[in-house]
Amino acid sequence: MTARTYPPTLAIMSDEIAIKALAREASAWPFQEARLLLDECLKGQPPAKGHVLFETGYGPSGLPHIGTFGEVVRTTMVRNAFRVLAPHIPSRLFAFSDDMDGLRKVPDNIPNKDMVSAHLGKPLTAIPDPFGTHESFGHHNNARLRSFLDAFGFEYEFLSATECYRSGRFDDALRRVLACYDEVLAVVLPTLGPERQATYSPFLPVCPRSGRVLQVPIVHRDVAAGTVVYVDEDGAKVEVPVTGGHCKLQWKADWGMRWYALGVDYEMSGKDLIESVKLSSRICRILGAAPPTSLTYELFLDDKSQKISKSKGNGLSVEDWLTYAPSESLALYMFQKPKAAKRLHFDVIPRAVDDYLALCEKFSEQDGKERLNNPVWHIHGGHPPSQKTPLGFNMLLNLVGVCHASDAAVLWAYISRYVPGAGPDTAPMLGRLVGHAIAYYRDFVEPAKHYRLATSDEVAALRDMREALATMPAGASGEDLQTQVFEIGKRHPGFPDLKSWFKALYQILLGQDEGPRMGSFIALYGIPETIALLDRAIAGEDMQGNRI
Repeated sequence: MTARTYPPTLAIMSDEIAIKALAREASAWPFQEARLLLDECLKGQPPAKGHVLFETGYGPSGLPHIGTFGEVVRTTMVRNAFRVLAPHIPSRLFAFSDDMDGLRKVPDNIPNKDMVSAHLGKPLTAIPDPFGTHESFGHHNNARLRSFLDAFGFEYEFLSATECYRSGRFDDALRRVLACYDEVLAVVLPTLGPERQATYSPFLPVCPRSGRVLQVPIVHRDVAAGTVVYVDEDGAKVEVPVTGGHCKLQWKADWGMRWYALGVDYEMSGKDLIESVKLSSRICRILGAAPPTSLTYELFLDDKSQKISKSKGNGLSVEDWLTYAPSESLALYMFQKPKAAKRLHFDVIPRAVDDYLALCEKFSEQDGKERLNNPVWHIHGGHPPSQKTPLGFNMLLNLVGVCHASDAAVLWAYISRYVPGAGPDTAPMLGRLVGHAIAYYRDFVEPAKHYRLATSDEVAALRDMREALATMPAGASGEDLQTQVFEIGKRHPGFPDLKSWFKALYQILLGQDEGPRMGSFIALYGIPETIALLDRAIAGEDMQGNRI
């Protein structure tokens, strides 16, 4: 994948005051979030630490998926908007991995499951990598996350929970939790059932013998010494420090502690964590800090409208999307309606690509305020490409279908005739789309193709269309060709409306229920080639010359 520079580079305008004024009124949700953070939380002033800290969290118990990455994309968009509103306040973005969590179950979508199952309960960074590429399972999944972020060109700092606990970075905060132990319990216990209340402790010791993260009662605390005592399986009492990686916190307490320790100012999270955000915020306040500003986003759903799960591996992976579409379309999908539940499946890709292309084209015609509300401003940090892409993704998919092309050179032969001078070098985005369209058509469109025979009324209309096209000049425009197709549909009584006429063309000629603007498609594919399609349909053959 070609690396992008979405987040780091901000739009530079000659009049900084003017763009700040426009940003104050912009309705795009990243600007709304940035104004909330700046005005209501920071009161327009830099925090005492000298910078604003944005954070995204990642649980690496399963392979990364797009929902995880969506947090980084969206948080970066808010950070970009904040930089425009408050250029005098430095900002940082932490991508934090909860890789010290004990693995509770073996994910469904990994190799060597038996090997991993022998290490259940251990921190993810202490479990061998089932893929055999990194020093641990946690390191493997962290690498997957970082590879994604780096490919997109994000500006971020990666933090590992394991490193923060073991290096002592969290030591002061952990001692603070120990000092506030009873207050933290008072917040958490009412949210638990009776059985869990009896054994709950915010501290989870890491067993010196097995290396497992233990869910055991704490029988003694020594605030001055910074230690806790638990009863081991053999009945012996074991005293361990709460610092230095000898203990970790239950995740809700951990979240609040992390906000306190790092000074997090902004972090968004999914709808399923609303109550956890409230509880962790209370813990953060108990420790002595204000919790971060947050946005609650809706969850992504798979093709069956089920929540996407890292362990199940349902939904799309990042690699999947980038096989079939450019990265910019993925960024657009993340931008759109973060508070609305959306299906994240292969069939959303073509529209996301074409929507992105349309927004890029629209950007050049907009004024300053409209540009700040255009999603491509947020995708590209204020600098969307100015080059227009002469063909959309859906049109390319249809061209692949009628050409039965698996070679990009075949498509370029048609494209260069339709757009003289077009090629991978002169139209780089189109060059990327050609490869994506071939892959997408092969894997998703072609298997679902189903051509049908034309009825006698439809055959009459197809003959009429053939005769009309035969009289059209070779250089006829898409608009003129579209007019001809319209007129034919109107004058044939077998079609109650034009929608029925076009649906028939799509089903008979393309083997699908929906399709492109026919005039533009004919101009791209060629009049003689379209006549050949019509001849096969009239003869009762599919588009490969086989009898239906």
